[in-house]
Amino acid sequence: MSKLEVGYARVNVTPPLGVNISGYFVKRIADGVLDELEACAVAIRNEGKTVLLVAVDHLGIPKEFLDEWRPEMAKAAGTEADAIFVHSTHTHQGPELVKNSKNPANVLFENLLHTRLVDVAALAVADLKPARMGIGESEAKNVAFVRRYRMKDGTAKTNPGVNNPDILHSIGETDERVNVVRFDREGGETVVIANFGNHPDVVGGTKISADWPGLTRRMVEKCIDNTKCVFFNGAQGDVNHVNVHPKAGDFNDMFNDFDGCSRGYGHSRHIARVVTGAIMSVYDKVEWLDKCDIRYMQKVVEISANKADPKDLPLAHKYYELHLAGRHDEIPYKAMMLTTVVAEAGRMVRLENAPDTFPMRFSAVAIGDVAFFGIPGEPFTGIGRGIKEAEGWRMILPCCQTNAREGYFPMKDSYDEGGYEARSSNFKAGTAERIIEEGTKILDELR
Repeated sequence: MSKLEVGYARVNVTPPLGVNISGYFVKRIADGVLDELEACAVAIRNEGKTVLLVAVDHLGIPKEFLDEWRPEMAKAAGTEADAIFVHSTHTHQGPELVKNSKNPANVLFENLLHTRLVDVAALAVADLKPARMGIGESEAKNVAFVRRYRMKDGTAKTNPGVNNPDILHSIGETDERVNVVRFDREGGETVVIANFGNHPDVVGGTKISADWPGLTRRMVEKCIDNTKCVFFNGAQGDVNHVNVHPKAGDFNDMFNDFDGCSRGYGHSRHIARVVTGAIMSVYDKVEWLDKCDIRYMQKVVEISANKADPKDLPLAHKYYELHLAGRHDEIPYKAMMLTTVVAEAGRMVRLENAPDTFPMRFSAVAIGDVAFFGIPGEPFTGIGRGIKEAEGWRMILPCCQTNAREGYFPMKDSYDEGGYEARSSNFKAGTAERIIEEGTKILDELR
């Protein structure tokens, strides 16, 4: 008989006003809070093994912080550092997190997040209660769209704009599946983990928000008594919320932002309602599983750096210096193309004197025949689909921005086609396919 125990904890990680908000290539300073940022933790124990699954409302926590914090979290939870799985939901309305920030508000947030993550690890383990586990799968329709498009001139563009007459078709296919893992606990609230891939870049502006992942958690908890919801974002690198061909009321509660991308807090609420509906549609009909033994693994793999051709470096330096000086009007591009060119220039400058390869950490946690696979950046949908095809599992939940934040992982053909993600990626073409290969090996080892 299974001796599965599950604990749950949540802490507030809302930053002080005045922090730099991350997520764009323009400066934003937080001047208000639309909804609170949180860190949610699920501790899972069976036969003496304990793992900790943590989801944080943040764009992505860099590995230099997590390499320091995860051992402290492990000590607080009474387990090993390799059993600590820290995921960022990727909200674009959260605080910047960089070493040696010159903004005192950001330094305060760094210290707050560090303390709260150790706290939430201890609190989740202290809440352990006997439990059973069930799984279910549904769909969230028409809220995630591939954001890369083939244009009439043959080029590929990211976020080419709503109703752009030069769009031919999207490049790729969204994965609308919503994975649900439910833990019913003796003498405690039910814990629901949901997994769905889409960009939380819906709100815009200068207010702090967890975007639709945070709103989804709160809606599920409001709709289902005595239930706590934790959200893990999936393969979202090439998808977002923008329907470039809106009909009827599709554009309600949205506005065209500075980069040509349509956004709005009301639309974030809409996505949350659709995802919540998908979760609720399977909540009562999960399949209860008997096998709940725990395994975990982390593996470091060397990945090739996407270094620039030396002849392209002078222009890259020029554009990046203009960006840092806030002189974007001197760069001959606008809207999303400006963002693309600046991001590409930053990548070239950043990697100019970098090593030829970088170590990349992959993380996996298995509970019976259910696996969480952590990818340390923003995987394209094709990676999520490839990982889900690993044999021998009842359910696989790919999770972006886990235990590091390494940028975009585009599919190989995206590098020839162009677009923001491939032009800004730190890693050479073929990395996405390597992630699928290595991820499948890891999952095979854990099976």
